[in-house]
Amino acid sequence: MIPSVNASGSRTIGLLAYLYGPGKAEEHTDPHLVASFDGMSPDPGRDPNATLKDLQQLLDQPVMALASHARPAKHVWHTSVRADPRDRTLSDEEWTDIARRIVAATGIDPGSGQPGCRWAAIRHADDHIHIVATLVTEDGHRPDDYRSGTRAQAEARLIEKELGLHQVAPGDGTAAQRPTSAERHKAKRQSRERTAREELRETVRQAVAGVTSEDEFFDRLADAGLLIRKRAAPFGDLLGYKVALPDDRNAQGEPVFYPGARLAPDLSLPRIRERWTGHAPHQGSQSPRPQEEDRTGPGAPATARRHAASAAWHALLVIERGPGAVAAAHIAAAGEVLDALAKTSAAHTRRELRDAAIVYERASRSHIRAVRGHDRALRQAARDLVHGGPVLGYGEGGATTAMAIDMLFFLITAAAHWHAKKGHAQQAAAARQTAAHLRSAYRAAAPAPLAALAERGRRLPLPQQDHHAAQLREALPELAERILGEPGWYALAGTLADAQRAGHDPTALLARASRRRELGTAESVSDVLVWRLRRTAHLLLETPERAATATQNLPLAPRPSARSDSRTTRSQ
Repeated sequence: MIPSVNASGSRTIGLLAYLYGPGKAEEHTDPHLVASFDGMSPDPGRDPNATLKDLQQLLDQPVMALASHARPAKHVWHTSVRADPRDRTLSDEEWTDIARRIVAATGIDPGSGQPGCRWAAIRHADDHIHIVATLVTEDGHRPDDYRSGTRAQAEARLIEKELGLHQVAPGDGTAAQRPTSAERHKAKRQSRERTAREELRETVRQAVAGVTSEDEFFDRLADAGLLIRKRAAPFGDLLGYKVALPDDRNAQGEPVFYPGARLAPDLSLPRIRERWTGHAPHQGSQSPRPQEEDRTGPGAPATARRHAASAAWHALLVIERGPGAVAAAHIAAAGEVLDALAKTSAAHTRRELRDAAIVYERASRSHIRAVRGHDRALRQAARDLVHGGPVLGYGEGGATTAMAIDMLFFLITAAAHWHAKKGHAQQAAAARQTAAHLRSAYRAAAPAPLAALAERGRRLPLPQQDHHAAQLREALPELAERILGEPGWYALAGTLADAQRAGHDPTALLARASRRRELGTAESVSDVLVWRLRRTAHLLLETPERAATATQNLPLAPRPSARSDSRTTRSQ
C-alpha cells in the first residue's frame, strides 16, 4: 500500500472536480465518498441533491473563517492511498478505516479530542482512494503535518500487516520519484510502454555511465536525442540541467522538461560531478585498468567485458570487507556497469540486462553516502563498455558477455547481502530482483560459448581428460565428484586444457579459484569455475572452428568416471 502525499494546492473545487470527474482517460468509475471528517459530508457522487460546491464550501469553511491576510496561500492537502496490484479488492468499509488512520497518523485529524482539519476521502477505482483536506484546523491553526509523507508510509506498513495485504519494504527517502497518475495516464493515452519520466531516467543513467566531464555528459544526452536546458549562475557557472523527450509535449505544445534531481536524487548535476571529482584512492586498491589500445578496434567490446568482469570481482571483495562509504561507492558504480552493459548488449540478452539495470537503480542508493573515487575501476569498466560499442552474441564477444554477467551476478548478490545487513529493505529487494534478471540473462548468453568449450573438452584424448579430472580432485576434493557429474564438466575440461597450453598450472588455478570465494551454493560449479579460470588466466574462447581444427582427428572420449580412483587417474 503506497500513500503518496502531494504538494498543497489552492483550489479545493478544482481538485474535487477532477476526483469526481471521468478522469483524463475515462478511468474513474463510480466516484463516491467513503469517509469524511464528520461522517456526514455531502457526496456529489451518489447523492443527487449534493453538489461539488456543497462539499467544497464545507471543507473550506475553517479557511474562509480567517481574515483574508491570515489564510494560507496554499491550503489544500491531498494524498492518494493505493493498494498493491497483488492485493484483494478492499471494501468501502475497509477504505473508510484506512482513510481515518492515515489522516490521524499524518496530523491532519489526530483525534483524541485534538482539533483537526476538515477532510474527505473519495474512491473512484477499485485499488485506491484520494484524501482531500484543508490545512486549517477547527480552531484556526495550522495542523502539525510535518513529514506527513513519512508518517503516512509508517502507518501504511501497519495497515498492511493487520489486513493481510502485500507488505511493501520500508524506504529511507532515497528512492526516485514515482510517476504521477497524470503521467501514467498520459503514457497510456500515447501508447507508451513507460512514462516520460521513466524513459528519461534510463537515458540519463546510460549517458552518465563512465563519463569524466560535463561536456561528455551533455554530448551523450544530445546524441540520445534529448532536449536539454542548462541553468547557469549570473557569473557563468553551470548550476543544473533539465531534459525532455522531443515528442512529450504539454497542452500548449511545449516540451515537458524534468530536472535531473526529479528523475533521481543522484542525477542532479552536483551529484553527477561527484562521480569524477571524488578523491582518487591509491592505485594499489584498484583492479587492473585496461591499456588505452584495448579500448578501440574490433576486439574492444570483448576486452571491455573482460575488464568489467575483473572490476566486478574486485568490487565484490570491497563490498564484503570494506568500510560502509567505500562499499556504497562500489554499489553505486555497479549500476553504471549494468547501464553500460545493457546499452551495448546483443539482442538475445538485451531485455533482461535492461530490466536488471532499471531495477537495480533502486539498489544503487541508500542513506549511507558513497565516497566516490574509490569506485574508479568500475566506472572505467563502464566507460570502456560504452566506448567499445555493441557486442556480437557469439564468439569472443558472446563468451566475455557471459563472463561479465556471471561476475556481476555475484557482485549484485553481495550488494543484496550488504543492504540486508544494513536494514535497507527496499534496496536489498531490488538487488535480489536484479540478480534474478542477471541469472536469466546468463542463461541466454552462456549456452553458445559453453557448448564450444564443451565440444573441445569432449574431443580431448581420454588420458588428458583423466589427467584434468585428477587435477580437479586434487584441488577440490569435496566438490570434484559433483563437478564431474555436471553437464558443464566438459567445458571446464576444455578450459583446463587451454590454461595448461598457455603455461598455467591448472591445479593451482583451481585451488586459487576455490579459495577466493565459496562455490558449493552455485547453481553450476563447473560454469562458475570456467569463467573464473578464463578471466584469471586471460584465456580467449576457442571458437568451434578453431577447436575442430585442433582436434579434428581425435575421437569423442567418454566422461571420466565420477567414482574412479584418483591415484589411478593421476598415474596415466
